[in-house]
Amino acid sequence: MLLTSVVIIIREVLEAALLISILLSMCRQLGVSQAWFKWGVLAGLLGSVGYGQQMGNISSAMGGVGQELSDAGIQLLIYLCLLYSCQQLVFYLNRRQSLNSILFVAMAVAIALAVIREGSEIYIYLSAFQGNQESRLGLYSGAVIGLGIGFSFCALFYYWLLSFSPRRAVFFGSMLLTLVAGGMILQGCKMLIQADYLPDGQAWDSSGFLPEDGLPGQLLYAMVGYEATPAPAQVAIYVFAIAVMLATLTLRYRAGINAASPTKPDEQ
Repeated sequence: MLLTSVVIIIREVLEAALLISILLSMCRQLGVSQAWFKWGVLAGLLGSVGYGQQMGNISSAMGGVGQELSDAGIQLLIYLCLLYSCQQLVFYLNRRQSLNSILFVAMAVAIALAVIREGSEIYIYLSAFQGNQESRLGLYSGAVIGLGIGFSFCALFYYWLLSFSPRRAVFFGSMLLTLVAGGMILQGCKMLIQADYLPDGQAWDSSGFLPEDGLPGQLLYAMVGYEATPAPAQVAIYVFAIAVMLATLTLRYRAGINAASPTKPDEQ
């Protein structure tokens, strides 16, 4: 029970920890206010308990696919929030001007939704073994160890990005968030396939050298949504989502450079 709890908690914590550490470090490097962080985490913690308590009702809604649809909706909203936040921070890198409140709301919502999604899974897992006296010690000990490893991972990424110059930190942070956001879309598509909203299938099978149930596979799933046997629809939508985010970031980066460049006076 101890080892199982550690692995499960780490897997659930890593995704939210990665988002938090990258966004916080990018804001720190750019001198952007980090006040949004506490509100996002607070809303996420409160929401995860409520979401976990209502999971039975959610699952039975929409003809029995309420959980799949709500999970896919959460993933899509996180992707959109990250898309907006990244392009705003990339633009701000070259043209330092006042930021609108929408950016802070988007970052807070992204963090809140990630914590709700992962926190509700932890809440349900811990609640399922409340009545088992024999497994409580291993359950809670594993949860504490898993949370500690997850927070350590968050701190590691945070200080790793702070070790770079602001320009490089924003670049690496944007690329990592692009992978995380693409993973959100990949996982959301899986939920839609389970709800019969997207066609199933198998584009390839990489379980031979990187199985999903192994520790590396589970860590990659938590961080970037790794799938050993993705459906063709998942791959197509994933590639599209990554391409949209990269194209948007490139355009905003160039726009920021152009906006920051001094305008040459007209020749007389």
